[in-house]
Amino acid sequence: MRHVLLTTLSFLLFVTAAMTPATHAQQQEDAERVAMYRHYLRYTSYVTGWYIEPNWLADGNSFWYASGAPDSIVISRVDPVANTEADLFDVVRLRSVLAEELGEDPPGKGVPFAQFHFVDDTEEAVRFAIEEREFVLHLDTYALTDGPDATVDVAPLSTPQVLRQGAHGRPDIREILSPDGQWLAHLKEHDLWLRSAFDDDLERITSDGTPEHYWGYGGITRALESELAWAWWSPDNRKLLVRKGDSRGVRKIPIVDWLDPSAEIEWIQSVHNVESGGTLPREQLYILDVSSRGLIGVDLGDTENQYLAVLGWMPDASEVFIARVDREYKQLDVVAANAEAGDTRVVLSETAETFIGGPLWFGPPSFVLLEDGTRFIWSSQRDGWYHHYLYRTDGTLVRQLTAGSFIAGRVITVDEANGWVYFYCFAGEQPYDAPVCRVGLDGEGFTLITDPVGRHWPVTFSPSAEFFLDTYSSVAVPPAVALRSTDGTLLRTLARADVSRLETELRWQPPEPFVVKASDGKTDLYGVLYKPYDFDSTKRYPVLEYIYGGPFANNVSHAFYQSPLPLAWAQLGIIVFVVDGRGTPERGKAFQDVTYGNVGRYEIPDHVATLRQLAADRPYMDLERVGIIGSSFGGYFTTRALLLAPEIYHVGIAVCPAADLYVKATVTEQYMGLPENNREGYEYASNADLAERLSGRLLIIHGTSDVNAPISEMMKMADAFIQAGRPFDLIILPNHDHQILRAPGPQGEYAREAVRRYLLEQLRP
Repeated sequence: MRHVLLTTLSFLLFVTAAMTPATHAQQQEDAERVAMYRHYLRYTSYVTGWYIEPNWLADGNSFWYASGAPDSIVISRVDPVANTEADLFDVVRLRSVLAEELGEDPPGKGVPFAQFHFVDDTEEAVRFAIEEREFVLHLDTYALTDGPDATVDVAPLSTPQVLRQGAHGRPDIREILSPDGQWLAHLKEHDLWLRSAFDDDLERITSDGTPEHYWGYGGITRALESELAWAWWSPDNRKLLVRKGDSRGVRKIPIVDWLDPSAEIEWIQSVHNVESGGTLPREQLYILDVSSRGLIGVDLGDTENQYLAVLGWMPDASEVFIARVDREYKQLDVVAANAEAGDTRVVLSETAETFIGGPLWFGPPSFVLLEDGTRFIWSSQRDGWYHHYLYRTDGTLVRQLTAGSFIAGRVITVDEANGWVYFYCFAGEQPYDAPVCRVGLDGEGFTLITDPVGRHWPVTFSPSAEFFLDTYSSVAVPPAVALRSTDGTLLRTLARADVSRLETELRWQPPEPFVVKASDGKTDLYGVLYKPYDFDSTKRYPVLEYIYGGPFANNVSHAFYQSPLPLAWAQLGIIVFVVDGRGTPERGKAFQDVTYGNVGRYEIPDHVATLRQLAADRPYMDLERVGIIGSSFGGYFTTRALLLAPEIYHVGIAVCPAADLYVKATVTEQYMGLPENNREGYEYASNADLAERLSGRLLIIHGTSDVNAPISEMMKMADAFIQAGRPFDLIILPNHDHQILRAPGPQGEYAREAVRRYLLEQLRP
């Protein structure tokens, strides 16, 4: 017995000695991966030196820009006509005169300021501030004089004030400043007021706003738009178009302040909380005559079940153009409202069997009113692709400007003097490449004026419309900024991103673009695959899909800057891929119409087909360990993937998901129709009805103050799993809104760390 015990003890000691170094090494490797993961969450901070913000000069062609680190700023002046670039300041002389005046060396090593202003159009002297002192520098002599007292920091009265804090992740609503800077449109007590920019006095214009019925000025249907426009000044400052909203009968969403001892409840009532088939708010538009203070209604007829978008004023302020579309997006009218009487005329109409274009709450289709006031450019996909059309303002179609199997994107600028329209277009070497194009107002001369590869954004034209700055990149090519003439001629490259830290410290390698077939075996799908920093093709890695899948937005980035999330997850030792399946935009109407009336039916098969094709010639992808993660619509499809393809997807993380497609009229009715006309489609799309199919591990993360996918959606899904006896994991973020995975602060960090732990525990990289 003693011999047996000694033998066993010796064996255990041997095993322990053999395992200890490996365990320690594994711990070190795991720690390095976690560190890399956290670094990649902010990988953009490792890339410098590429962004240029041009400050255009009086000639309309030349500009200056600042570059370099904060302590070594360089300010360059570029003359595109001469194709020259030179330092605007003699740094040695500048720092010398400043040191003499300040009694010490100015901060940094280069130009000690990044912003300045020319004193006048002669551009012979500049004004700038250092250490709370303002100076004027004469560029011919470098004589330095004191400027106005920079220590007195008085904000101008014309600065628009915040009228209402943005609730639950939404932007603030602000006053609207008149073009001449004299008046600000103001909201108070649900009524319209004017605030003088000179003496700060408030003048009440209306008195019929009633909070008890949410019948008030300011409108209610633009809550998710980037600028939250609620009023529009005419170019001559004499008129103001304003919204008035009526949300009586609209569904209310309760938002509970769970961190308050009394658990206060706020009732949210907005178009973005209307369930499919529910009551939409109604809006009316009014025009205020600033001189007489008279207010007239715009005759838009019955606005029930309509969405409205203001397109812009005529240059002479005689009319204002408005887009009106029915809730299913099958008919859109552009109408012109008379600024004096409020009567309207229909300028053009669009109809479609499925849906017209993108949702108005992402912004209306391109509408560019030309300066001559007699013509405008309209964007339509009536022939299956977004193209630009030239119209007269009386509604007469002049001509179609672009045509072909590509998308003519947003208009950047119009050079009326020379007859050119410049715009982004999806007409590069691959479907998602987005170069800059131009076409003549006569419909001739369509040309790509930038490289057809990659994404070109932002693009900034000179005031003269003779030159532009082209910022371009791809997933594998870091951004650069080129100066071009408007025929596309490359004049010079002004900046290239410095990715040396990214390559050395984070061991970055470009992600791998790929092309596969959809589940129909015919349609090409495009995506990107991410690998760990220490990728070894002889090893086997778990696989994670990052999904969105919604019919109005893409998830794959085709530019260098992209979501840091899939990059970071890959560093944990996971192969991550992203793909845009059929039903998503930027590929033409037929590609998007595949899922019309059937959202939830074809998306997961397309993504499964992608995964299988990727793994077929990539033996390092382990299909026994496959996960999927997504937020919002991506959360819905994450859950759906585990329910429809449990043999493929074993682990899921669904962030703020909906349980079905009844959740939000503004993002479903356009693509599904009304429930009363497509009951089978809505029922098929319900995840709650499939709860008993769950066999993998699912983590749901939801914020209690989410108004896009209310917490009730999580409750419906949770109850379905409970009734089906299917276990799932849940994290609740108290008082948090819809933005979770990219949110700053402790809750966003907590969610990201929870995701990291779940991936490591369940996928075992």
